[in-house]
Amino acid sequence: MTSQHVVCTHCDSTNKTPVEKNIANANCGKCHQPLFSGTVYDISSEQFEKQVKRNTIPVIADFWADWCQPCKILGPVMTQVANELEPAYRFVKIDTDKYQSLAGQYAIRGIPTIILFNNGSEISRQSGAMDGNSLKSWISNSLK
Repeated sequence: MTSQHVVCTHCDSTNKTPVEKNIANANCGKCHQPLFSGTVYDISSEQFEKQVKRNTIPVIADFWADWCQPCKILGPVMTQVANELEPAYRFVKIDTDKYQSLAGQYAIRGIPTIILFNNGSEISRQSGAMDGNSLKSWISNSLK
């Protein structure tokens, strides 16, 4: 039986789960919180590193800021898509005003910028707001 690793967004522990099992309703083995809740998790730069490096499911990261109007448009779209695509993907968001060094590390020049990571590596990035179908299409095409 093959397994995958899913990082808890509550306690940052790594959970080993069978690939064959539906983990949509799974709870963390350490803190017992749900591993997925159909949302985009607002995380710190420390949590970001763990999510990107330890998850074996792809991670979609939204680099945003509270003052950014296109970011405010994209936020509900990201939540809708997260609700549809979890647990196949982990959706996170990083406040570029709070975590400026992380935004610099990933050369974020405009927001919103969405980066797709798989197995710890950046696969693709897209800047600007988009609708749900465009976001899902971008994710799908990026992983081909």
